[in-house]
Amino acid sequence: ADAAGIDLIGIQDHPYQHRFHDTWTLLTAIAARTKRVTVFPDVVNLPLRPPAMLAKAAASLDLLSNGRFELGLGAGGFWDAIKAMGGPARTPGEAVSALEEAIEVIRLFWTGGRGLRFDGSFYQLAGLNAGPVPAHPIGIWLGAYKPRMLALTGRAADGWVPSLGRVTPADLGEAAARIDDAAHAAGRDPAAIRRVLNVGADLSAEDFAALALEQGFDTFITSPEVGDAFIHEVVPRVRELVAQGRGSG
Repeated sequence: ADAAGIDLIGIQDHPYQHRFHDTWTLLTAIAARTKRVTVFPDVVNLPLRPPAMLAKAAASLDLLSNGRFELGLGAGGFWDAIKAMGGPARTPGEAVSALEEAIEVIRLFWTGGRGLRFDGSFYQLAGLNAGPVPAHPIGIWLGAYKPRMLALTGRAADGWVPSLGRVTPADLGEAAARIDDAAHAAGRDPAAIRRVLNVGADLSAEDFAALALEQGFDTFITSPEVGDAFIHEVVPRVRELVAQGRGSG
């Protein structure tokens, strides 16, 4: 991955899939075998990973990788499977509220404070001595699609990481506008929210460039099946087209 010029590796988090290895273990193994590439869970299944423990694991991996970790978070899905693994069965509204609390807990943990307390409806801290502190300010990226999640992204997240297949290219603009509106309402600069898109392997260089120039995405996650031709031919062409579109090429 380092030699190929890959910048970011994301691993889905579906612990209830018996064919899958644990996401966190895979991320740690990848970070240990690389020196440059950043890793992130794409995205964490929050109902099965308590936020204080998640914050500790994230900070630990960030330290061990010299700051090469970001945190993708999701509110949860596949509730029957989550319940079968011992997790809670939440309504969509409860899931978003729990995610909002989790973001607060995680960021509070990362301060490294002592005697931390949090009294939420879903999560609590009762005098926690937090640590370690991450090596760098870890970004929290949300997998968001519906209005309330998009508003939370604009209000509280550092990034947005949707997937084509769950949202169409035509709908990305409306979703991004909801994020931007929520960011403005919270006194934030929408441009500070990173835009990362999970895509398939069948897009052309022109498609990628359009998503960057028209929709504001700065990073793309593709499947491993794309091969060397994608890395050595498509990626340079995308960068060339984007530079031309922005008037710097």
